[in-house]
Amino acid sequence: MSSVEAPPAQLKQFALVSYIPDPLGAFLDDLRLALVPGCSPHAHVTVLPPRPIQSCADEAAEELRSVSRPFGDFEVELGDVEMFPQSKVVYIGLKRGELELHRMYRALNQGAVSFCEPFPYHPHITLVQNVDPGLVMPMFQKAEEMWALYTGPRAFAVHTLDFVKNLQGTCWKDLASINLRA
Repeated sequence: MSSVEAPPAQLKQFALVSYIPDPLGAFLDDLRLALVPGCSPHAHVTVLPPRPIQSCADEAAEELRSVSRPFGDFEVELGDVEMFPQSKVVYIGLKRGELELHRMYRALNQGAVSFCEPFPYHPHITLVQNVDPGLVMPMFQKAEEMWALYTGPRAFAVHTLDFVKNLQGTCWKDLASINLRA
């Protein structure tokens, strides 16, 4: 998720994501590596951004599994390359699926994984973050160019969610997979 060393407090963080399958996922990983060489990409859309949790990981995963039972599969379609003005994070926005992700976020951001976000929840696909501000605009333009040339699928189905833990700032470990209703 991140391409720079995380402070020690971030090493105890957890998130809930849905990985993007290939060929779209592979293209997004290659795009991110072209923009930020040396990062550890694994293309995903975040349902619950990184946060500390209020219990052990197994209990939190079981709670997430229970609360997510009413949710079924849904489709996410990617839109244009955009940038958050305050954080200078470059990302791909969503054309479809944002409503479902917001519903999931509101339902799942409770109990053991409850957290008050520093920014409003805005589902997206991160391409560039935590880089020198002087490099952001050239990276943004390169991302736009490469995304415009991509001719493969721009949509994917969300069937599962993965509960992950930050291990070393740039390394995330999958702890539990949560299947959505078919």
